[in-house]
Amino acid sequence: MDYKWLLCVATLIVPVTHAATPSEQYHSLKNNLSKLFVPQSNDEYKVAQMQKLSNFSVDSSLGGDLPTVGSGRPQVPNPSAFWQNQRKGIKEAVQIAVERNPDISQTLATLAAQNANIDVAKAGYYPQLSGGVSTGNLGKKGSRGEQLLTLSAAQMLYDFGKVRSGVDTEKAKVFVEQANVLVKIDDISLDVAQTIINIQRYQKLIQIANQQIAGIKRIQEMANLRARAGISSQADPVQAQSYLQSAQSALIAQQSLLSQYQQHLYTLLGFDTRNTQWAIPEDLVRESDLYAEPQFNTIPQMIAAQAGIEVARNQKLQTKVGNYPTLSVKGELSQALHGRNPNNDKDGGFDSAIMLEASSQFYQGGATASKVRAASFAEEAARAQVNAVYLKVLDQIRTSREQIENKQRQMQVLAGQQAITIRTRELYQEQYKLGTRTLVDLLNAEQAIHSANSEAETARYDIYSSIAQYIAATGRSRQAYDLNNIKIQGFEVQQ
Repeated sequence: MDYKWLLCVATLIVPVTHAATPSEQYHSLKNNLSKLFVPQSNDEYKVAQMQKLSNFSVDSSLGGDLPTVGSGRPQVPNPSAFWQNQRKGIKEAVQIAVERNPDISQTLATLAAQNANIDVAKAGYYPQLSGGVSTGNLGKKGSRGEQLLTLSAAQMLYDFGKVRSGVDTEKAKVFVEQANVLVKIDDISLDVAQTIINIQRYQKLIQIANQQIAGIKRIQEMANLRARAGISSQADPVQAQSYLQSAQSALIAQQSLLSQYQQHLYTLLGFDTRNTQWAIPEDLVRESDLYAEPQFNTIPQMIAAQAGIEVARNQKLQTKVGNYPTLSVKGELSQALHGRNPNNDKDGGFDSAIMLEASSQFYQGGATASKVRAASFAEEAARAQVNAVYLKVLDQIRTSREQIENKQRQMQVLAGQQAITIRTRELYQEQYKLGTRTLVDLLNAEQAIHSANSEAETARYDIYSSIAQYIAATGRSRQAYDLNNIKIQGFEVQQ
């Protein structure tokens, strides 16, 4: 074979900036020859072009067709009226939220699609039928316009595990998607639980803020009476008014946060629950199993990561066995519709044949080797993902435990502080009447009481929030919120 034209092409492709040595010429020739037969990768994937990624529009009516309560549960004609002035728990709200959430619907649809891919992979075990009509010069010269009807059937006999590895890959992907559904259920459950906890938090803080405003108003009345009687300075009522306005401003901020969480719960449940009385279950700590050793093999994120390893491993095996031949039995029927049948050279002839066929792809431009490398890197990435999930969960567990323990110690200190501030206010009121304390001292004492009360309640609900986070991190949402062995949009977790 004459390679002179290849040398000319290589010379044109590679710019020569200096006198190349024979070794450099060989490597340059080798590299440029490889470009003729093997596709070259590029780094465009490292650049995210937002103009292309954002080239779509969003329908403003999205979410309007969501069900109030899903088909898996009894329908409530008017849930908002049904829940009016009712005392409800987190479990009931979580069960309604997961039944209607579109994120879970999306992951379930993805799971169903992946399950269908198993049947696609299994199709390789079954006969493959094909047929068609060909026209043109099928035989000798001068036989233009001939038409030939062909029907063929092939049955794979042995393929060194190609189909089986493909089926195993798709099955492993189903496990990944099942774990993704569990992850999404845990995420929605945590969102609902923490939203309700924060609703109760700000309801309690608003109650304390109203008590503070009432206390300051009493002091303001006292200051006004003493100022009009000339017993104290005219500045005292002004100072009291300043403290009152500050407390009223804080109350408005807390009311705003409460409204935000109530609106978010409205979005999650699909109906207004502002008049619902929420109750945090007393057994929440027990359900969290706070100090037990976490079962990492039941945590959805860990399940998904581990299944990812199986996917990568099967894909790697599938790529390797792709180099081996496939043995099939093949049958073919052909009928000349116009002209001669080229298989038997008969005018309008009919022909049939059955044969054993061994086929293999010897070279695909380096695709097989690239796929093996890609699968190896994917397996490494999946193993690293398992380690990353393990460290993330372990960090969340330790952080939650530390927060709970610290908040418990803080509440013990605040309990003592609350008693001291109440006693201080009583003493300051007596001393103010005697003229040995200023109004500012009395206002500060009143403020200290409600500050200690607010810190105590904040610490209490921080503990509840950390428990909810711990439940989600350890994969115990389904046990804590009674989500096992029930239908969630048609999906069931059997315990």
